[in-house]
Amino acid sequence: MALLALLPGLILQTGGLRPSPALALQGVVVAHTGVALIRVLTATTVRLVALGFWVFAYIWLGLAPLAQLATDTYPWAYRTGEGTALMAVAVVELGLLAHSAGAAVAARRERTRAAGPASLALGPVERFLSRRLAPWRLLSLCGLALALAVLLIPGQPGGVGAYFTSRQALREAGAMDSSDGAFLSSLRNWSLSVPAFWALLGLLCVPCAPAGDRLLRGIRRLLLPLLLALNVVVNNPVSKPRFWVGTVLLTLLFSVPRLSRPRAFRVIAATLMATVLLVFPYSDYFRYSDREQFTVVSLSAQFTANGDYDAFQQVQTGVDYARDRGFAPQNVLGPVLFPVPRSVWPDKPGDTGITLAQYAGYDFLNLSAPLWIESYLWAGPPAVAAVFFLLGAAGRRMDDVRHRLRGRTGTLAALLVPAFAFYQIVFLRGSLLGIVGPLTLLLAVPLLITTSAARAPRIVPSALPTAPTRPAPIPTTGGHP
Repeated sequence: MALLALLPGLILQTGGLRPSPALALQGVVVAHTGVALIRVLTATTVRLVALGFWVFAYIWLGLAPLAQLATDTYPWAYRTGEGTALMAVAVVELGLLAHSAGAAVAARRERTRAAGPASLALGPVERFLSRRLAPWRLLSLCGLALALAVLLIPGQPGGVGAYFTSRQALREAGAMDSSDGAFLSSLRNWSLSVPAFWALLGLLCVPCAPAGDRLLRGIRRLLLPLLLALNVVVNNPVSKPRFWVGTVLLTLLFSVPRLSRPRAFRVIAATLMATVLLVFPYSDYFRYSDREQFTVVSLSAQFTANGDYDAFQQVQTGVDYARDRGFAPQNVLGPVLFPVPRSVWPDKPGDTGITLAQYAGYDFLNLSAPLWIESYLWAGPPAVAAVFFLLGAAGRRMDDVRHRLRGRTGTLAALLVPAFAFYQIVFLRGSLLGIVGPLTLLLAVPLLITTSAARAPRIVPSALPTAPTRPAPIPTTGGHP
């Protein structure tokens, strides 16, 4: 009831309500996302990818547009007509319907598979997510993460202290921006954070037999405090984006088997919703060196004045842009071929968020471009339907495979699915060209520290029968990054 009535009611009770067809259709979007989120929370299985998608859809494209349409107030200055607003809501709902259809098709396939013979061959997704952690590859990653820290952190102005000032100060110190181009700058920035995160997560999840290889167990106990400390430095909420810090914390949290059970999942999901609604708008306090006075405002005021919730307004801007400039199918190649420098590809598509900001006449160009408008600008509604159908099917497939492999420790499913589930929010918010580099690094690193299940080494005692494996215990000292 809180998702379907209480929160929308609190938003609509504010003064200056302006009824319109777009507002009425937005009520359908809120109901759709609310019901979908309730189904995820009440399911008998833990569906992390579905949780990440519907949390974003409910808040950024459900509640926030509801407040904006109800008051005709938006974070940025650009304004569109009533027809554009209605079209924007329709584009959002089309993507949601396609996502639900894709997930339903994948769920039906899973039920058919479960009802069939147990000897069915594993599909490509199962084989991929069944990969197991390779201990010595993992230790090599740990060594690489620590070596990068030793090389890069002391050489930056301010040293370790710069990571506890602000993102602006770190950027001005040269750690996040440089004249070598956005791609190389982003690569240097994430080359510290991503390996450190995966090294810590891998150490916590690598299977270990009670009387297994003593050398590996000793090395792991030595490395865990070092990796914890490194993550506190390079993955803290002061100097890293909020979405990334949330991904790190939630992935580490769901690496604990007891917290991946349905009851614990519901508690964590409810806490996540409350945190995103009440804490997230204020969590950019450390973004700039000159910090503004901390002021608490209503939820509706946050949705209509805070640029963090510009997703729906950017969809509206994109609809106007497409009407004036037409669709550009070739722009889909931009995120796919993101490493290609512009010196080699002069006509390389630009960042969609920047393109829309320039079209609207803004001086501030660091704006979002939700996947809804990214795909719409490629080829209109058919592209939106195709993209979100595939995304819904892939997400449901990942959740189902993770559930099926939940009894096995150290699988790629246990590592990668939670990380993608929560970083998915950044992927959905966009723009793609801005996040595809970090996303590729996030997905590629775990592939390098895992091997196929058929070739995965087993750490077993030499003189005793094989004992059931368990995840590495989380130390009681130290802190979370």
